[in-house]
Amino acid sequence: MATAIETNVLEAAPRESGNKNEARRLRQDGKIPGVLYGAGKDSMPVSVDPRQVSRILHSETGHNTIFDLTVKGGDRSKAMIVDWQYEPIKGKLLHIDLKRIAMDKALRVSVPIVLKGEAEGVKTQGGILEQILREVELECLPGDIPSHIDADISHLVFGTVLRVSDLPKNEKLKVLSDPNQPVAHVTSVKEEVVATPEAAAEAAAAPAEPEVIKKGKQETEAEGAEAAPEKPEKAEKKEKK
Repeated sequence: MATAIETNVLEAAPRESGNKNEARRLRQDGKIPGVLYGAGKDSMPVSVDPRQVSRILHSETGHNTIFDLTVKGGDRSKAMIVDWQYEPIKGKLLHIDLKRIAMDKALRVSVPIVLKGEAEGVKTQGGILEQILREVELECLPGDIPSHIDADISHLVFGTVLRVSDLPKNEKLKVLSDPNQPVAHVTSVKEEVVATPEAAAEAAAAPAEPEVIKKGKQETEAEGAEAAPEKPEKAEKKEKK
């Protein structure tokens, strides 16, 4: 288990909450809109540099990074990224939500699980390792947020399962995920069954279903299709401001 809080600085500027045109102009100027809230203060629309945000999101601690937030003309505080939105095609950042953090109050965070070692069931039994759970939910102080949780899987063989309760214990971390939830196990390789020539010949010789029955099924399905109302298209998610 590793604990690493990287020191970063994110600069923000107050902005007026506007419409799509205002957000588009902001992005053309190389900024993205965002919202800052938390610590018992009113929410504030802000603009930030997407390059600084990307640096934080791609750091070792990712979205769990605690950084110094400076608001132009305002105070400096600790903050973290709680939500962000990407443009689906080009992958550019469109919007971000920031939260002020009190370093003496516990937070709920999701931390990645990193599997360590080579499972015995893979090495000697010819199985394959499957990771079922990739993140564990924790509650801890901001300064104690780990970058990830290491899980030793070297003992895993067929029939054994690594569960949340088997993860390393740390008195500074309160695990909120179900302790019985599986994290990883060793499973067998599924073999593809190839039909033999004899089996294929038997299948070909089997009597076919009467045409009358087939036709009846097709007509029934067609009637059901005509009677079924069309489903409305799913509304496109609105862009956050």
